[in-house]
Amino acid sequence: MQLLTKQTQYKHQPSIVFRCDYHIIWCTKYRRPVLESPIAERLKFLIHEKQDEYGYEVLEVEIMPDHVHLVSGLSPQRAPNRIIANIKGYTAHVLRKEFPRLRSRLPCLWTRGKFISSTGGVTLAVLKQYVESQKGV
Repeated sequence: MQLLTKQTQYKHQPSIVFRCDYHIIWCTKYRRPVLESPIAERLKFLIHEKQDEYGYEVLEVEIMPDHVHLVSGLSPQRAPNRIIANIKGYTAHVLRKEFPRLRSRLPCLWTRGKFISSTGGVTLAVLKQYVESQKGV
């Protein structure tokens, strides 16, 4: 059985088939518009850099002057909240070290909050296909 649609490729790990994608947004402290070039480019690089280590996949990332949009694929064994905490902590540390003006303008780079939403689901046909494939297993 092949669990594929035209837009989605499912991941396979021992005893699990999944696709868990999330739209995640977080903001700069006080919504200050500090994420402009070259900071925005460096931030995008840092987010991509930690994919393997932190266990997420960057599907899309958009840096706005005062917030970040990240569409990311995660294993169901990973907590989205924990992944984002790691990303925010790492990026704040590196960016504030490399761009001292961020230290003088803000007490910390990010707000404590974040928005996390799943990006949709599978069709009923795919669910039925999976259930059918499990007969006799």
